Amino acid sequence: MSNYQTKPGEHTGMPPGVPHIIGNEAAERFSFYGMKGILAVFMAQYLHLMNDTPGEAMSEAVASSNYHAFNFWVYFTPFVGAILADLFLGKYRTIIYLSVVYVMGHAALACMGMAGDARWWLFGGLALIALGSGGIKPCVSAHVGDQFGASNAHLLPKIFNWFYFSINVGAMVSILLTPWLLQWYGPHWAFGVPGVLMALATLIFWMGRKRFVHIPAQREKTLAELASPEGRKSVLSVIPLFLFVAMFWALFDQTGSTWIFQAQDMERNFLGREWLPSQIQSLNSLFVLTFIPLFTYGLYPAISKVWPLTPLRKIGIGLFLMTVAFSTVAMVQSWIDGGARPNIGWQVFSYALLTASEVMVSIVALEFAYTQAPKTLKSIVMSLFLAAVALGNLFTAGINRLIVIPEPAPQARYEDNQVEYWGEDGKIGTEDDLLRMEGGVFEQALAGVKLVNGSFPQTLPALASIKGPWGPRRYQVLKSRTVRISSDGPDGEPKTMWDQGMILSLEEKEMTKKASWTDSWRPKEPWLEQRKRELGIAGNEDELSAYPFKVEYYSGGGTRLEGASYFWFFAGLMLLTAIGFIPYALKYRGKTVLQD
Repeated sequence: MSNYQTKPGEHTGMPPGVPHIIGNEAAERFSFYGMKGILAVFMAQYLHLMNDTPGEAMSEAVASSNYHAFNFWVYFTPFVGAILADLFLGKYRTIIYLSVVYVMGHAALACMGMAGDARWWLFGGLALIALGSGGIKPCVSAHVGDQFGASNAHLLPKIFNWFYFSINVGAMVSILLTPWLLQWYGPHWAFGVPGVLMALATLIFWMGRKRFVHIPAQREKTLAELASPEGRKSVLSVIPLFLFVAMFWALFDQTGSTWIFQAQDMERNFLGREWLPSQIQSLNSLFVLTFIPLFTYGLYPAISKVWPLTPLRKIGIGLFLMTVAFSTVAMVQSWIDGGARPNIGWQVFSYALLTASEVMVSIVALEFAYTQAPKTLKSIVMSLFLAAVALGNLFTAGINRLIVIPEPAPQARYEDNQVEYWGEDGKIGTEDDLLRMEGGVFEQALAGVKLVNGSFPQTLPALASIKGPWGPRRYQVLKSRTVRISSDGPDGEPKTMWDQGMILSLEEKEMTKKASWTDSWRPKEPWLEQRKRELGIAGNEDELSAYPFKVEYYSGGGTRLEGASYFWFFAGLMLLTAIGFIPYALKYRGKTVLQD
């Protein structure tokens, strides 16, 4: 380390190592957001088909919960990276070593289905990525700040904006590409290409080693500063801020889960092209690239002439904007719940509001956390900022787990057309068993379902005349192409494991579109269809040929908080968070600390 510069020089402009940091961040963010952008959809629609013997598909609620649980570990492990950097290895070596771990994680995801159980490859790959990606996060952002001294400290706001700019360039390109790769070439390519970009990111960062300022690990000073009253006060004073920011991330990161699943139920022809649901996330990055210069050079200076925009004031405004963004998504979901199929342009509007919130909360809080941290605790404070992201995702994962209704178990399969579940008495063959069979009372209800102009009816009056042990008694339009016929089961209570019924759904219609320059690059049919044919399950998914729609039976399962109520729940929490932030911002007292 003695061959490297160990403190900032007297530069008045940008430090020489900045291009390597920006290039590394763009490639690394391509790899991360490309992988994460398809993760929820992969778990719900692809994972169960990766082995030679197909398994049960994962529900959207469980996939969302797993997605946010992964996010939790990605943003919890920064504390490990911070300890390694500040106490043992220094930031540069920590970044290099953990980047190799990161690449290994991508390789594991790309190898899913080649040998062994795909679920273990997924678990192992995500664990390695969580350690590698999470471990380098506080080091990279702190490493950026370490390049600056007193002579060019005035450029810190701009470099953190450009740092965020590079993140979103990589993210936007990858989110447009990887869903397309997943649809047409499958998981191996979709996860493999991000792995190649992570290897490139590691190479770019290594090439800048002689141009960086390398702040060495200072174990004694770090521990002494942690133990000092001033050090503890500096760290503790920003922890409440991170708690407020945690709720922001509990909502923001749902763009990779619940927002994608909502997009699947919308008309996706926008700006003259058909969008894949996962690709819509790229608009967030596009808006960031637009809003950063707009806010930095236009909006902020204009507002500050009238009302000085401190960092905490920017964050407060951003929290209220997030409330509005999620409220618009909830409103759109209420239309979907009523059977409408709104255009994806409504979600684009929500993305614009969400991105404005992100620019004012995430970027500002990242810079603010760095400036408030003591000199030897920069990485540790950065890890605490990232722990707020982990906490927000843990909350969202917990909510999605909590609202899942369990399925009755155990179960016994007698014939292909009948499944019998133990009832509340725990015995098979008694009156309270849950039965699903052709020719039963639910099939009597099916006879009354007549499509109207290719769509399901809004009501089903014929249900009132059908007799059975518990129904069916309920007919509910879930989406424009999906309805549910259900009974409350033997306990007579809705939203429990004893509910039973059928989900009826219409197949998506192929959109007629102009030939694209990408048509010659892709197979004749999507990878998913090819895979189903290989496994011998194409066209055999509980469909009844007598009806012009797909029929799926269920017992239990589902969610307690579904549709628009789910989004309104989070919007309400965000409003309370924004209101609660006001007194904290008014009372906060801190000071800016930079490297000498």
